[in-house]
Amino acid sequence: MSSSEDDRSTPPAGDGAGDWYVDDRCTNCDVARQLAPGLIEEIDGRSEVVRQPQGAVEEGQLHAVAFACPTRSVRRKGGRVAAELDPFPLRLDDAVSLCGHNARQTAGANAYLLRRPGGTQVMVDTPRFGEELAARFLADGAVTDVLLTHRDHAAHGRRYADRFGARLWIHEGDLEAAPDADRVLRGIEPTEVVPGVVAHPLPGHTLGSVLYVADERYCFSGDSFFWSRELGDIEVAESVTWYSITELAASLARTAGGLRFSWLLPGHGDRRHLPEAEMGRRMRELTARTQTLEPRPVDFTAVRW
Repeated sequence: MSSSEDDRSTPPAGDGAGDWYVDDRCTNCDVARQLAPGLIEEIDGRSEVVRQPQGAVEEGQLHAVAFACPTRSVRRKGGRVAAELDPFPLRLDDAVSLCGHNARQTAGANAYLLRRPGGTQVMVDTPRFGEELAARFLADGAVTDVLLTHRDHAAHGRRYADRFGARLWIHEGDLEAAPDADRVLRGIEPTEVVPGVVAHPLPGHTLGSVLYVADERYCFSGDSFFWSRELGDIEVAESVTWYSITELAASLARTAGGLRFSWLLPGHGDRRHLPEAEMGRRMRELTARTQTLEPRPVDFTAVRW
């Protein structure tokens, strides 16, 4: 971030130099609220710090937020958070890490690293690009493939694929967002893209939206569906479905019954780990609910995170 960007944000009055705050560049992308629930909440259409951290665990949550926020809007009075406190890539379990460093060009979407049995990795969607970040991601193993779930998350795909010497994947329906992709998924049939990782085309959010399911355990859902904290369930973002909610309903009806996973890992919205049987039940219920939805104008403010 440039010094001019730093100068644009003025911290509010507070009790001490360690106070955390959200500056006025916040775009209400929800990343901060995912990583620090109870500390950061949505107020009047933007994220706000509602309580200062207590103890090392909560302080660590806000360190993560500071390095994930795409506008670097979550800050502490008295200076930047030291680089050595950057926790990313942040392990979610033994095979998946959250990349952090969400990019403005992808509307703050989450990206993930998936470790494979041979010691290599796959990147699903893209964080902001940086040489130092790329080196950090490679520390856990070579990245062989960059998998794009849809056009909205393609911004840094080519740069990361070139840096890693990896193959870049996208569906033909969204090809104009990555016209120089190395591998193009076609049609609506499932395709194994690397051993154990299956692409399921799911047109709806965009024409070329894709789910990637790994090892019948991890579902990287892009923006097709997510875990809603407000509703306590899997939901579709019907108010930001760019292509067709009717097509998304048809895609879920065709696909959901055959999916097996216990980790839901979306681009936007919360992540969730539940028993496979419960995920299956919730996906069936989501499919039924989505059949009842009617097309509506795009409205970012209506998403129920």
